[in-house]
Amino acid sequence: MDAFLISTGIVALAEIGDKTQLLAFILAAKFRRPWPIVLGILVATLVNHAFAGALGAWLTALLAPETLRWLLGLSFLAMAAWMLVPDRFDENDARLARMGVFTTTLIAFFLAEMGDKTQIATVALAARYADLVAVVAGTTLGMMIANVPAVLLGDRIATRMPVRLVHAAAAVIFAALGVATLAGAGEGLGL
Repeated sequence: MDAFLISTGIVALAEIGDKTQLLAFILAAKFRRPWPIVLGILVATLVNHAFAGALGAWLTALLAPETLRWLLGLSFLAMAAWMLVPDRFDENDARLARMGVFTTTLIAFFLAEMGDKTQIATVALAARYADLVAVVAGTTLGMMIANVPAVLLGDRIATRMPVRLVHAAAAVIFAALGVATLAGAGEGLGL
């Protein structure tokens, strides 16, 4: 249950103000058809985070526990620092409109999520926790918690969101996970 809840919370916070959330705002404004957009986000996130989670699980099997502990601890600390860097949206991420709302959203979100903070967090969380399904379900739910309101409410919430504060909170959580991992908090889990 910890893997699911921590994955959900971290990704929901990390997604606020992220380029994929900005993409959700743009797609909602462009198409004004929220449900195909929400479904496209869900499918793209499930596929992307399943691959990311599988990579994290593979790394767990590949690396020695002590090496993995240091790699994860430093990765969480790096994620904490990265959370404090504002994202910029690339307009090319939304230029697939000829394919329909669902397909455009699916492709744009999948591509925008490649190498993104939340994808890297999914890799690290899957390596940290032994429950791949819980991590992928949690990170996907976190993405949906942040993006569904962006699609449904659009501009009404965009200007009211304290993005810097949310990113600072996510950075603190990542830093705490990093320090705890480096201090050996997961030793009973084989880390």
